[in-house]
Amino acid sequence: MSKKTLNETNLAALGPERLAALLMEVSTGSAEIKRRLRLELSHNLGPEALAHDVRKRLASIRRTKGFVGWRKRKALVKDLNTQAAMITEKIAADAPSDAFDLLWQFIELAPSVYTRVDDSRGDVSEVFSAALAQFSHIGPRSGQDPNMLAPRIWSALRDSNYGEFDGIITLLAPTLGDAGLDQLKALIEDHEADEQDTEEDHAALQFLRDLRGSSGSLARDQKRRLIRSSLQEIAVAQADTDAYIAQYSADDLARPRVAAEVAQLYLDQGRAQDGFDVLTGVDPASSGDAAWDAAYIACLLALGHTQDAQEHRWAVFSETLDAQTLRDYLKLLPDFEDIEVEDAAKAQAAQFYDVHAALAFLIEWPDLIGAAKLVEDRVQELNGALSHILTPAAEALRARHPRAAMLLWRAMINETLWEARTARYAAAADHLMDCAAADSEIETYGSFASHDKFLRTLRETHKHKASFWKRVP
Repeated sequence: MSKKTLNETNLAALGPERLAALLMEVSTGSAEIKRRLRLELSHNLGPEALAHDVRKRLASIRRTKGFVGWRKRKALVKDLNTQAAMITEKIAADAPSDAFDLLWQFIELAPSVYTRVDDSRGDVSEVFSAALAQFSHIGPRSGQDPNMLAPRIWSALRDSNYGEFDGIITLLAPTLGDAGLDQLKALIEDHEADEQDTEEDHAALQFLRDLRGSSGSLARDQKRRLIRSSLQEIAVAQADTDAYIAQYSADDLARPRVAAEVAQLYLDQGRAQDGFDVLTGVDPASSGDAAWDAAYIACLLALGHTQDAQEHRWAVFSETLDAQTLRDYLKLLPDFEDIEVEDAAKAQAAQFYDVHAALAFLIEWPDLIGAAKLVEDRVQELNGALSHILTPAAEALRARHPRAAMLLWRAMINETLWEARTARYAAAADHLMDCAAADSEIETYGSFASHDKFLRTLRETHKHKASFWKRVP
């Protein structure tokens, strides 16, 4: 390796004095580099000095009000990452209690930062999320008093407008311990009771708000969701399944997804009948959810109702063509019978109302012969806009069934050009070249137009789409 290569070994050979001079030179005019160098100097003096500097920087960021444009966003993200790293990697090693408080202050910065930066890319929120996760490592070593920590957590959650403290209960559950979790639970339940009393005391005022169309129901719903999610986090931390489920109302349990979640919790505890009862409480007209179906089948099997589970599996497959559901169904069939049922399933797929779902199933199974026949028999039903289905299907078919692959490529080409989807012109040109490559592999086109005829028609019909044709060799 060249001695001029920029790496730690070669730079160390310059010696401390030369490196110090270079650092002073490169830091001139760069506030970012100067800040980093000062932090390193502070760290060299000890965690207290570094904590002091980080605290000052956090206060400075909090006071800043100007909007951060896209040119400065990268520098902001880097600055935030630097402060988080100083807290979680350097201060936490020697002074975990100070690191805990600084990390808390860092997360509290999030709302002020979000209001002055466009975070559509998510790189700013990613910094705060990563920092929040560090509480699980720093908390147990920070010597927190659970009696002080519980109200601090609840206050932060109630004041959180951007979800910056979401998940903090789970992260700090080991730090709180059972006593702290119980105290936190009591604080939340007291708050819930106060909310209910307030609503009853102000029923007349609420009536007037309803008349004016300013009911504030959204704010109340948000509070109730916060109370429920917080109590459920505590229940999970304490492994109290019944307390977790108790937070769901009867209306909640009537929703398929919620019922499926609760049923799975019961199943994990060996309480299949309780899970089954919850699932059957869902309105049959609103079931048909994949999670609900999976939980329903699991409960039936756990209760020994294998035949009922199999019947439900077949019903689900018939409605969805879900390949895994069919595999699970076939596993429980006797030898040879499974072959007959598999053939029947493929035949059913060939007639399925949604040709794209049928194609995806046959490709995944795989049954390439059946998939090729489906494409050729129902080519008029293909929607070329569904490239996420047609493209992988064409790739799977191109080696052994080039004619079917060609029809899929043509469907996407036609849709792209007819709808003038310029963003897909490059992909369509690639598909046209795929058609040309497959032409030599196709023995006969049957009732379909040859590649030359298709190309001539395409050029005539879309002769004005120059931006497409310049992509075609």
